[in-house]
Amino acid sequence: MSAVDLAVSCGPLRLKNPLVAASGCFGYGVEYADVVDLSALGAVAVKGLFLEEREGHAPPRIVETPSGMLNAIGLQGIGVRRFVDEVLPQLRAREAVTIVNICGTTVDEYAELARILSDAPGVAALELNISCPNIKAGGITFGCSLRGLTDVVSAVRRSTPLPVIPKLTPNVTDVASFARAAEEAGADAVSLVNTFLAMAIDIESRRPRLSNVLGGLSGPAIRPIAVRMVYECRQAIGIPIMGMGGVMTADDVVEFLIAGAAAVQVGTANFVDPFVWPKLLEGLTGYLARHGHSTVSDIVGAIDLPAPDAARAGREVGPQ
Repeated sequence: MSAVDLAVSCGPLRLKNPLVAASGCFGYGVEYADVVDLSALGAVAVKGLFLEEREGHAPPRIVETPSGMLNAIGLQGIGVRRFVDEVLPQLRAREAVTIVNICGTTVDEYAELARILSDAPGVAALELNISCPNIKAGGITFGCSLRGLTDVVSAVRRSTPLPVIPKLTPNVTDVASFARAAEEAGADAVSLVNTFLAMAIDIESRRPRLSNVLGGLSGPAIRPIAVRMVYECRQAIGIPIMGMGGVMTADDVVEFLIAGAAAVQVGTANFVDPFVWPKLLEGLTGYLARHGHSTVSDIVGAIDLPAPDAARAGREVGPQ
C-alpha cells in the first residue's frame, strides 16, 4: 500500500501530523528547540499569555502524584508584547506551526490579545484558556459558565480572522454542553480537556503540598476520563476536537483519535521524556499501516460500539 499520510485538518488549521505540544508543558517551544525539531510537530501550543507579564504563584507549585502531576503555576508568563517581539521570531525561524494560548481576567482582555496576535506574523491559531483551575480571576471562571464561555468566544471571534479554539475545562457536569456553546459562539474547534481540580496534603506537616492549596491534575491518571469526554463531545458537535489528557504512548494517541479527536495534544509526557515525539509518530504510523489505513482521518471517531442489546447485557453482568 502507499505511504501513510499523517496530515490532518482541525477546522481551517492544516497540520502535517496530529501531534501538538500542549500549552503549559512545552514552555514557549524555544526551550525544547535544541532537542526537538519543532517543524516536525503538528503544532506547538505555547504557554498561556496575558496582556502583561505575570509572576504566577509562589513555590512549591508542582507535585508528583501517583500516575500524574499536580501543578499550580498560576500562569506565569512574559506577556504578549514580549512574546511577539522576542519569542515569535524564533518560532518562525524554526518553522513551528504556532498556536498561541491566551488568557484574560476580562472579556476585553481576550479580545485585545486576539487583535494584537492577529497582526503578528507566524501565529497559526488562538487557543482560549478559559479553563485554568488554579487562578482566581478569569480562567476557569469563564470556562464553568455557559454565558461566560459564550461571551469570550464571541468577543474573540469578532476580533480575529485566526482559527479560534477554546480550551474546555473538565470541571463541569456536562462538558458536551460547553462544547456546543463554543461551536454556536463561532469556535473553529475545541481542545479538551484541561487539568482536573485537585489537592495533595503532606500528612506530617498537615499542610497542602502546593502554595496555592489547589492545583490541576494531569498525567495518565486522567486519561480515561479525558477519552470519555472527547467521545461525548464528538457526539454533540460538528467542529473538530483536539484531545488531550495523559498521553504517554502512541497507543494513547490512537485511543484519542478513535474516540473522536482530530488532533492530540501531548503535555506531561514532555517532563518524563523530552524525546517522546519521534516515538509517538513512529508508533502512530505503524498502527495505521498495520490496520491498512492510509490517512489519520480513517480512524478519527472510528470507534466500534457494541450493539445496544449487548451493551445493556454488559452492564447487567457487571459487579453487583
